[in-house]
Amino acid sequence: MKLTIWGAAQQVTGSMHLLQINNYKILIDCGLDYEKGTYQEANLIFPFNPADIDLVILTHAHIDHSGNLPTLVRAGYEGQILCTGPTADLTEILLMDSVNIFLGKQKRRPKGRKRFSSGPQPLYLQKHVMETMDRFVTIGFHKSFKITGDIELTFVPVGHLLGAAAAVLTVNENGVTKKIAFTGDIGRKNYPVLVNPDTLPQVDYLVCESTYGGRLHSKDTSLDDVLIKTIEDTCIKNPGRLIIPAFSIGRTQSLIFKLNQIFSKKLLPPVEVFVDSPLANHATDIYRKHHQYVNEEAKSFYQLKGDEFEFENLTYLQTQKESMAVTNYLDPCIIISSAGMLEGGRIQDHIYYNVQNYYCTILFIGYCAKGTLGDRLLRGDPIIRLRNRDLMVYAKIAKTDLLSGHGDHEDLMDMVKQQSPNLLKRVFLVHGEINSLTAFKTALEENGYQAEIPQRGLSYEL
Repeated sequence: MKLTIWGAAQQVTGSMHLLQINNYKILIDCGLDYEKGTYQEANLIFPFNPADIDLVILTHAHIDHSGNLPTLVRAGYEGQILCTGPTADLTEILLMDSVNIFLGKQKRRPKGRKRFSSGPQPLYLQKHVMETMDRFVTIGFHKSFKITGDIELTFVPVGHLLGAAAAVLTVNENGVTKKIAFTGDIGRKNYPVLVNPDTLPQVDYLVCESTYGGRLHSKDTSLDDVLIKTIEDTCIKNPGRLIIPAFSIGRTQSLIFKLNQIFSKKLLPPVEVFVDSPLANHATDIYRKHHQYVNEEAKSFYQLKGDEFEFENLTYLQTQKESMAVTNYLDPCIIISSAGMLEGGRIQDHIYYNVQNYYCTILFIGYCAKGTLGDRLLRGDPIIRLRNRDLMVYAKIAKTDLLSGHGDHEDLMDMVKQQSPNLLKRVFLVHGEINSLTAFKTALEENGYQAEIPQRGLSYEL
C-alpha cells in the first residue's frame, strides 16, 4: 500500500491524496489549489494520469476538496465518486458556482460585431459539472461499502459541514489487514446545526488535517453573547445596520439557526434579517432536504418551533433588484451576504454603500486570506478601494471566531488521541500552514505519536 500526498501538503488548499493498493488507485479528494498564482492554470495539469485512477472518495463539498473534480473528469477519469448524500448535493451547487466565478474572470469586450474574451480560460463549464455529477454514488454514515474484494470503505461523521466525513479504508493486502483513515476537515463540538465529530475506529495510519494546529478558539464568551451584544449595540441602542459577510454554505445556515434561537427566546426585540445570497438559499434547501443529518439540538428545535431556517423577521432575497432595495431600507437591520472574504458577490454592494456609515457594524465570522478586502478591513486600513473609488472606513469592524467551522488545536488532539499510540503507526499532517503543522506535530510527538509533515509528491510505503 503506497500513499502519495499530492495536495494540501504544507499548505491549506488543494486537498488530493493518492492511495495505491497493489494496482488499484484511489484518489481521496480533488480540490482546487488557491495558493499557486493563477489557480485556473495551477490546477489544469495533474501529476498523474487521471485515466489510471480507479476510484475517487470525496470527504466533503468545500471547493478546496471538491473543486477540481470536473477537471479530473475532463482529463480522462471514468470511475465513480463516492461521498455522502448531502456532500453530493452541496458539491453540485458549489461546482456550478465555480463555473460562474471562472466566467466572471473573463473580460468580454466588443470588437466590431464580434466579442472576444481575455483573462484565464475556465477550468470547466456547466456541462463538465453535470458529467461529473453523473459519476457520484452516495453512501450513508457507518455503512461498510465494499469497493473490491480486498478494500472496504466506511464514512464517519466529522462535523465541519453537512455530510462531511472521515474516510476509513480497511485493506486486505497480501493476507495482511491494514486500516487507514483520512479525516477530511474536522469540525467543532457543539457547533450550531452540525453534529460533533464522531470517534474513529482504531487504524494503522491517519491522514489528518491541521488547519488550527497550535491555535485555540475563543473560550471566554459564547456565540449567543457575542451576537446579542453586537445586535443590541448596532440595531437596538442605535439605528444602525449589522452586515455579516458569511460563506454561503455552512456558515450562513448555522448563523441563521443561532439568530432564530435568540429571537424565538425573545432575548432581543425583533430586528429585520436579510439573507442576500442565492447560493445560500440553495444550500439552505439542501440542509432541509437532508434534515436527518443535522444535530439533535436542531432536530429538537424543529419539533418544538418549526423550521430552523425560518422566522418571522427573516427574508431570503432572490433577485438583484431585491438586493439593491435593501440599500434603501431605513430601519435597523441585519444583512447576511456572501462572499465571506468580500472578494465578490453581493456583499460588495453592501460594503460599498455602508462602509462610510458611522452607524454600521461589519462583523466577520470567518477567516480572511491575506490581501483580500476582508483582510484589509480587519487589519484596520482607514481607506479601502472598491469599484475604482477610495472609501473612508467609518463603519465599526468586528470579528469573532466562534463560528469557525474548523476544530482548534484541542479538537485536533482529541481526534488523534482516540487512537492508541502503540497501534497507530504514523500520522500524516496535511491541510495546514507550516507553523500550524509544526505545532501539531510537536504536540503529537510529546504524546507518543509518530507524526510526519509530507512534502508534495512524496510517497510512503505503508
